[in-house]
Amino acid sequence: MSTISIFAHFDGTQIRLDEPYTLKPNARLLITLLPETEEEREAWLHLSAQKLTEAYSDDEPEYPLSSVRDRKV
Repeated sequence: MSTISIFAHFDGTQIRLDEPYTLKPNARLLITLLPETEEEREAWLHLSAQKLTEAYSDDEPEYPLSSVRDRKV
């Protein structure tokens, strides 16, 4: 099964998917809580951009597509 992202919300009792999707029993899930306010969102976007800039500087070597490998879990 490939990794997908599905929007959902917490109704106060349960996490509910915002679009239909059939999950198999015991499916592994990763839950990410999104910022509630625009200020929090902007702070996360700024931090993300800063860390991406640090990780991928202008002098970063170009890696060929052939160096990418598919890792089976």
